[in-house]
Amino acid sequence: MTLGHAALAWTDPVTRTPGISRIAFFRDPDEGLLTLISALAPHFSALRAYPACALMLGEVGVKGDPLTHPRLMIQARAAFVSPDDPSRPALRDRWLARNPKAAVYIDLPDFAFVRLAPVSALLNAGFGRAHRIDPTDL
Repeated sequence: MTLGHAALAWTDPVTRTPGISRIAFFRDPDEGLLTLISALAPHFSALRAYPACALMLGEVGVKGDPLTHPRLMIQARAAFVSPDDPSRPALRDRWLARNPKAAVYIDLPDFAFVRLAPVSALLNAGFGRAHRIDPTDL
């Protein structure tokens, strides 16, 4: 899968209310679902405090009712990749292969990779076509 984006739902650690952000996202063949986020983003501290989160992937087409277009909702648990994690250099290389412009910020100290381990998933393929998906099938 190429680098794309997803909507990420998270819980605000101060107010304990929901928040949502658009994130850079991709499925790495070795590491699974990943994002790279800055500590300046509100979802950084939120995921540290409350790792339970949810993703929504899918594009709305140019024609038709947006609610009839396919989308995938994934409930997940976030786990930060430490700077000294042995897998980080390979993650960095694969991320940059998909997004060369990230070279400007990927090594800044406030950026961290986050693994998003699926807990459950729902594929909504359009009206009346929703299917539960086992996380291992992602």
